[in-house]
Amino acid sequence: MNYESDPSSRPSRPRRWFRWLLALPFLFAAASILQVAVLRFVDPPFTAFMAARMFEAWGQGEWGFRIAYDWRDMERIAPSLPVSMVAAEDQNFAVHRGFDLAAIEKARAHNRKMVERAEKRGRPVTRLRGASTISQQVAKNLFLWQGRHAVTRWARKGLEAWYTVLIEILWPKHRILEVYANVAEFGDGVYGGQAAARSYWGKDAVRLTSAESARLAAVLPAPRRYSAQKPGPYVQRQARRIQRQVGQIGGTAYLETLR
Repeated sequence: MNYESDPSSRPSRPRRWFRWLLALPFLFAAASILQVAVLRFVDPPFTAFMAARMFEAWGQGEWGFRIAYDWRDMERIAPSLPVSMVAAEDQNFAVHRGFDLAAIEKARAHNRKMVERAEKRGRPVTRLRGASTISQQVAKNLFLWQGRHAVTRWARKGLEAWYTVLIEILWPKHRILEVYANVAEFGDGVYGGQAAARSYWGKDAVRLTSAESARLAAVLPAPRRYSAQKPGPYVQRQARRIQRQVGQIGGTAYLETLR
């Protein structure tokens, strides 16, 4: 139809906007699928969390703040580090499909008890247990934000679930763990095993000892609060527990089950 000869036949502006709004979810889905598919083969040059930390530092006037990040393929990282991360964060990593429902239920029961105990004592709740899998952590670190406000937090959770599903479908487990070992935060502005090894012990990630790897894994819940380089009692206890759990899941031979 010739819109120029018949102006009344042109789609109205509200209708065009409505069509675009209907198309947005499909465009987002296509773009996010392409994102995740590309990152199966291309190592990420940075992550959303890194960018957010840089903007946070600049907003506070810390113009000299720099991110420490240096990608290393899995073969150039000591096997003890990724295995320690699995032992500390997600022991069902090899068998779940992105979400560990049993761990979620255990975390809920534990947190419920902690809240009840804190209310009886009139104290604030401390050390609530999370149940995020490594796949969820990768999705959050790569693509999302912290989301402290209730509305943005729930929006982030929805996007995190979507990206987690995509990662599990499009990436092998070995790739998921490789990315996590490279983008996880091990200290303020220190991302990945190589940057942590260089920053804390002046060596490459391939030379990390099992004790050092366990200490790095031990700080993952709160890497800006705890130190792997100068571990306090909590990190030391957690590191010893992680080393025991590494043995329980099969040691470094565990990585062969992911190929």
